[in-house]
Amino acid sequence: MAEERRDESPLDEVPPDGVLTRIGQAIMLHRAGDREEARNRLAGLWDELGPQGDAFHRCALAHYMADTQDDPRDELDWDLRALEAAEGFVTAPAEGTDAGALRAFFPSLHLNLAADYVALDRPADARAQLLRARASTRGLADGEYRQGLREAIDRLAVRLDGDGSAGA
Repeated sequence: MAEERRDESPLDEVPPDGVLTRIGQAIMLHRAGDREEARNRLAGLWDELGPQGDAFHRCALAHYMADTQDDPRDELDWDLRALEAAEGFVTAPAEGTDAGALRAFFPSLHLNLAADYVALDRPADARAQLLRARASTRGLADGEYRQGLREAIDRLAVRLDGDGSAGA
């Protein structure tokens, strides 16, 4: 995936549970090069969670499922599902869901969507997502995660402005 995507996430700050452990195992498979097995495990877990599953789990799972996709359109679809799960929680919070950790996903979700739109040659959509990513970093605590996101946003903005589609 493009360098602008963030491997780090708020998952490190959430107490582990069975679902997050399984997501983490799939992430490890993906990072070890077994993209297909990671995708298969995440797809099975997505089916188990169902549409009414915990918003944080659905957001995290879709966020990482996007990274296992081969087709940029599929990656966009999964990133949109992650954002939908996060936004759904914000409008109708579920008891027991970690709101802070879920909100901390927003900058990364928007950054990933921007990278998807760059890959699909949709510069206007990419710029809109970069603005949302930049704005949502303001709500994060100072630290490596926030700084890394800001740097990734800046890199993608430079890449987008330098690719000849800046006026599009």
